[in-house]
Amino acid sequence: MTEPNKPVSRRAPLAYENDFFLNGPDGRPLRILSEYAEPLARFRREKIQDTVVFFGSARIRSLDTAEHNVELVAQDDPAQPVGEHEHQQHRALVGVEMAHYYEDARKLSHLLTSWSRALQGKRHRFVVTTGGGPGIMEAANRGAYEAGGKTIGLNIALPFEQVPNPYITPELNFEFHYFFMRKLWFAYLAKALVVFPGGFGTMDEMFEIMTLAQTEKMAKKMTVLLYGEEYWRKVVNLEALAEYGTISPKDLNLFQFVNTPEQAFEILKENLTRDHLQSPPRAPRHQPEIAVTRL
Repeated sequence: MTEPNKPVSRRAPLAYENDFFLNGPDGRPLRILSEYAEPLARFRREKIQDTVVFFGSARIRSLDTAEHNVELVAQDDPAQPVGEHEHQQHRALVGVEMAHYYEDARKLSHLLTSWSRALQGKRHRFVVTTGGGPGIMEAANRGAYEAGGKTIGLNIALPFEQVPNPYITPELNFEFHYFFMRKLWFAYLAKALVVFPGGFGTMDEMFEIMTLAQTEKMAKKMTVLLYGEEYWRKVVNLEALAEYGTISPKDLNLFQFVNTPEQAFEILKENLTRDHLQSPPRAPRHQPEIAVTRL
């Protein structure tokens, strides 16, 4: 009588090598944890102590690029749908008007990085950090790169706009899947925030940090600068929030308006020196410390 074929013994895959598990819903906690642990390891390896974060629109281009776009629009066939050519011309001219913000972000980042590189210590201080994409993000990374410093890009996979710019330090170029983990790394090491003109994403990130500061969920002093007073006063009436009682009048002290790279740099240098280079008073024991500043 012939024996039936015996089943073949096979080793099961190790859990951390099981792509079906890791990429499925049950592996989500591990994917989230990896977006904390992997950046943490790289920041330690690169000796990054703290950062200054630049937010701003991905759509603002350098002056050269903006002027070139005007030339391209002028060469377009004017026989387009009614009003379309005029609309493109208007957008191109607005792009030239907004381009000075790109150049200002680049200059401010250069000033800040040149100063921070001269500070004594074994770890890198006040490293310029952005969302890693084009526009204002590129300008800030570019200024730091041109000053010879390290610069960080916290990128995220999006269907448009968010392609890593070439000025990020390669070892500090990150790609996130989860918005909330990316936001954690914006806040985790930041000692200051400079917010250039931007849209929904910029305002979302700005108000996230300001809410953490307002509710004292950060165990550190945070300088918040809104760059371009005319733009911000036109787009968001923050004083109205205090007038209607939806924020405290003292919450208006959480930020300052600035209009030139030199003005912004002097405020940053003064505040960072006072709050984070000189010996600060020890925080009360009951104060939450979600924003650890030394990794």
